[in-house]
Amino acid sequence: MTSPAPRETWQRLADGNDGTLITQTPAWSDCVCATDPLEDVSRLYEFGDGCAVVVPLARRRGWPARLIAHDSWPSEWGIGAPVTAGTPGPGQVRAVFGDLARLRANRVSVRFGPGVAPVWLSAAPSCFTALPHTTYVLDLDGGFGEVWQRRFKGPVRTAVRKGEKAGVDVEVDRTGRLVPDFYALYQHSVARWAQQQHEPLALARWRRRRIDPLRKFQTVAETLADSCAVWLASYQGRPAAAIMVLRHGPHAKYWRAGMVKELAHPSRATTLLHKLAIEDACAAGCRFYHMGDSPPDSSVSVFKERLGARGLPSFGYRREVLPLTAVDRMGRTAAKRLIGFKDE
Repeated sequence: MTSPAPRETWQRLADGNDGTLITQTPAWSDCVCATDPLEDVSRLYEFGDGCAVVVPLARRRGWPARLIAHDSWPSEWGIGAPVTAGTPGPGQVRAVFGDLARLRANRVSVRFGPGVAPVWLSAAPSCFTALPHTTYVLDLDGGFGEVWQRRFKGPVRTAVRKGEKAGVDVEVDRTGRLVPDFYALYQHSVARWAQQQHEPLALARWRRRRIDPLRKFQTVAETLADSCAVWLASYQGRPAAAIMVLRHGPHAKYWRAGMVKELAHPSRATTLLHKLAIEDACAAGCRFYHMGDSPPDSSVSVFKERLGARGLPSFGYRREVLPLTAVDRMGRTAAKRLIGFKDE
């Protein structure tokens, strides 16, 4: 075992596996550690038969070892599942989990995406708790014509046509130039979410600045370069909606969005942006358009399903000594009740 994992080996494994997402690459680790006070503690496992496994991990700098977490990844940074050039055997997976279980840390967490090899789910030791998620993915097989005709629902095609007729102007940037415009629209969404959830606006803005500061998006755009695209729609001469889409290999990932609802809704700007981003991903040879986690039957998941995405099961695994996560959750729940917060 080597830690941190050598970047060359990690990159080679990532490039050699078509299942690797952008959030499993060393470049993503750079983004995580450059934005938050974290350091790379990824681990490379090499076995006698030539099998190699990299587990992306980050931990907070300057904290006592027994209180910190080794996460893959920290909250809001997405899926950081192990990266391999093939499928390891049950004994090798048990060896990886066994080493992670022995780490001098209060918490160790690894998040797997949909479609993970079953061996990773069956070999997890009992000290790790499984955490289920529903992750939405649009299959791009057959190209954009197939997606448009057979996967987009009727209301999506109608919304796209309305957006085109409404005169929505769209530009895409892969240099980071549009990140400030994207972030301004994101702040509009934060205000809307606060109103929907009965959360004080000042509190909502403070929380989101901690989770998603402007420098986070600037760092991602700068580090990923042309693998990060910002799509911006303007209506009646004003920015109406924007989405950020990341790409690695055959995977495009819709990561974040923002909008001014009063402009985006009548112009169908957000739906039009997704249509164009999906069309662009198909033209680039991508096979999947990832849309992230959502609770089934929520309004967000319904929107994703209309675009043809399917909700797939995915899992995280967590080992924790002191129940700090549960204590934090209880505190958050109590605070939400106090202010009348409503989860959407």
